[in-house]
Amino acid sequence: MPHATRRAALRATLRETGLDALLVTNLLNVRYLTGFTGSNGAVLVAAESDDRSVFCTDGRYTEQSAQQVPDLERVIDRPCDVVLARWAVKDGAGRVGFESGHVTVDGLDLLVEAVGGGELVRAPGVVEGLRVVKDDAEVEALRMACAAADRALAGLIEHGGLRVGRTEKEIARELENRMLDHGAAGPSFDSIVAAGAHSAVPHHRPTDAVVRAGDFVKLDFGALVDGYHSDMTRTLVVGQAADWQRDLYELVAAAQAAGRAVLAPGTPIAEVDRASREVIEEAGYGAQFPHGLGHGVGLEIHEAPALSKAGAGTLLPGMAVTVEPGVYLAGKGGVRIEDTLVVRQGAPELLTLTTKELVVV
Repeated sequence: MPHATRRAALRATLRETGLDALLVTNLLNVRYLTGFTGSNGAVLVAAESDDRSVFCTDGRYTEQSAQQVPDLERVIDRPCDVVLARWAVKDGAGRVGFESGHVTVDGLDLLVEAVGGGELVRAPGVVEGLRVVKDDAEVEALRMACAAADRALAGLIEHGGLRVGRTEKEIARELENRMLDHGAAGPSFDSIVAAGAHSAVPHHRPTDAVVRAGDFVKLDFGALVDGYHSDMTRTLVVGQAADWQRDLYELVAAAQAAGRAVLAPGTPIAEVDRASREVIEEAGYGAQFPHGLGHGVGLEIHEAPALSKAGAGTLLPGMAVTVEPGVYLAGKGGVRIEDTLVVRQGAPELLTLTTKELVVV
């Protein structure tokens, strides 16, 4: 399992920043570093050695933590953040970092009291910074999540799930059930099914509106596998596609291809957004593309990096991101096309394999 390797990378970061230990309380970060999936837990990662790192949970998870965290000393107690803060000081840690972005005001008071004479140091985003680049185990989980979503959509289409007269809610429910059938623990997020004029609403929630002949149907959905999220959008036509629909679809497809084409290590993140956005702006629809091009995806459905005009930094090998331009014509209809990809040397690895040709059902 990669958790020890991840903690080793974190220890190197702690030594660079002069921290003796980091108190990790965000449950997603705890899972990333230890494999623990329960609802209450924390881990104290010591900069010096894993031998001095400690995991804490409560009595409900005694057996589960023994199985999931066999390689760290375990403490069964609560509250875990206070217990581990005291542990750090007793173990000689002078500067103890904590995830300030995930601690309440009242919780901070308790931590200050727990460390006593020790120094409590704000350390926001340290683990999230490591999570930006996915290791092989994470990419494999993302592949499985994307495959579950691909297969669910294929089954939905093959068995007539997209047809005139069905409601958006019915389609969303079937799509999510099919993801479960293909190994997902659940959907990555509330699925978007938007028919007709609703497809022009970027984050429309499914309603009892029925699909009519000639409608765009926009499907934005994902599967959750081993804690990792997939994200994909496809826009289809039910019945017969009009010329304006084909033209709009081809424009968004060209913009999406332009964004994918510059996904390479070293590319400025803002440049990826620019490459896709310029295609749409040159066609006169810049105002109808109101959101960023994409985002990182992993243990959270939206995580760093943010692919937008204001995106900072450059792409790194192993980043998992979405590319999802859209054009939305209010009262008429809209198109979004989205893939999940992994940045690689050469060409990116495409994880969402459903065709991006316009599908008419």
